[in-house]
Amino acid sequence: MPASAEADPRFSEFILLQAQNAGLFLGQIPNPLSGQKQINLRAAQTVLDSLEMLVAKTRGNLTPPEAKLLTAALTNLRRLFEQAEQAAIDSDS
Repeated sequence: MPASAEADPRFSEFILLQAQNAGLFLGQIPNPLSGQKQINLRAAQTVLDSLEMLVAKTRGNLTPPEAKLLTAALTNLRRLFEQAEQAAIDSDS
């Protein structure tokens, strides 16, 4: 990546929006319409898959802060996904 490249604030906003959506789907954020926390693992997995695709498609094209934000978002969301998935398994047994 050229040294003169600057971070695009839209990229950070996009990543944060996707992380917020995943948080909603993982029951971390109440649904704004119902006020209830709900878990939708399929929707959360779709967000995770999209972010993982973004990592692959942007490799070598992100500024260090952008790469750090994307990596941190994925790391946190994967952990929350695993916790929600385990809670769903435990509640089924």
